[in-house]
Amino acid sequence: MKKRIEWSFLHNLGPGEIPQERRRNRKNPLFIVPHAGYIYSGPIASNSYYYLVQEGKPDLVIILGPNHTGYGSWVSIWPEGEWRTPLGSYNVDQKLVKELVSVSEVIDIDEKAHLYEHSIEVQLPFLQYFFNDLRILPIVVLMQTPEIAESIAEGIWRFINRHSDLDIVVLASSDLNHYDPHEVTMAKDDLVIRKVEELDHKGLYRVIEEQDVTVCGYAPIMVSLILAKKMNKRPYILRHATSGDTSGDKSSVVGYLAARFGD
Repeated sequence: MKKRIEWSFLHNLGPGEIPQERRRNRKNPLFIVPHAGYIYSGPIASNSYYYLVQEGKPDLVIILGPNHTGYGSWVSIWPEGEWRTPLGSYNVDQKLVKELVSVSEVIDIDEKAHLYEHSIEVQLPFLQYFFNDLRILPIVVLMQTPEIAESIAEGIWRFINRHSDLDIVVLASSDLNHYDPHEVTMAKDDLVIRKVEELDHKGLYRVIEEQDVTVCGYAPIMVSLILAKKMNKRPYILRHATSGDTSGDKSSVVGYLAARFGD
């Protein structure tokens, strides 16, 4: 797995080098990352992790992903314990979980939604390659509406303000359009990316609905746009590609986006 992570960074669709920690002043607290198999989306995801790692080890990473299975509540956070991968384990801080739930109107403590969900766990090895121990808060979202995204963002914003002493990073895990030819997917994705650049979460939702763009994690993306506005952070598109760019088969592809929100 370490070799696959390194391959992702060194790929021609990645940043071209493995990042080194260079500073501790967090300028990029929000990221969008894809969550497919590493051979498909790993190089694209590595562009976001390149910036995250350069700014040093965060104290806490909040990871938002879509609920692909339909199990569990509308918005589900894992309650406590360790999440393990071949590269190690990360702790879910029970105290911080309870605190985030207490300041949110929609986030529930619920394990069921996470049991067969991959959108969060595939992010962990990218972090574990560089950081041995981190605290994480994993959240999956089933009900993906602008109103739910606004409520999630408001809860996270309150939580962040309560913990100004902590270096907190938020990851929005999502793939973009699914299973159209490469050219169609790139065009549909561009409509979504335009709304990301405008920090327009309601416009993003409209585009997805009206243009039939099959983004799986649009609520996590909407949350990142809302938080970016609250934090006065600008969007930077790092890489946009499809599974056709990495696999060579462009007949039916999935779109991937790496983006950061920073100064």
